[in-house]
Amino acid sequence: MSFPRGDRLRAMSTSRFIFCNIPVSDLNRSKAFFEGLGFEFNETFTNDEAACLVINDRAYVMLHTPGSFERFTTRPVADPATTNGAIIAVSADSREEVDELGEKALSIGGTKARDPEDYGFMYQRSFHDPDGHLWEVAWMDPQAVAAGPPDMNEAGA
Repeated sequence: MSFPRGDRLRAMSTSRFIFCNIPVSDLNRSKAFFEGLGFEFNETFTNDEAACLVINDRAYVMLHTPGSFERFTTRPVADPATTNGAIIAVSADSREEVDELGEKALSIGGTKARDPEDYGFMYQRSFHDPDGHLWEVAWMDPQAVAAGPPDMNEAGA
């Protein structure tokens, strides 16, 4: 596995937004879970069927009731309690913040997905939200972000 080098990352468009859409079985429970982690919602794009979770000013996760989600796809909707369709990863500013968010997620209804993983240049924890969606919180050494991390095989992965 290789990572894009810093110069390639800088060359990518900075005008794009990212919207991840996921189905949730109980919208109010999901909103309370993510608010408990310290996230906010954009109320302009939130109603009884969907809520716009703000990751930052360019990244959002739309939480949809099953009926709302089904209107956007022609395929069957996977059950995140039994299958993984995606891993949603968010960055943290420090290793300590990774642990803080990971522990907080577990204390307010999330479940442990894997043990913390330490690659030297990167540290991450993962959890399942109350619906079963897989989330990762990761910190990467700023030098690795600028220069690119060592080969994953050399890092012990």
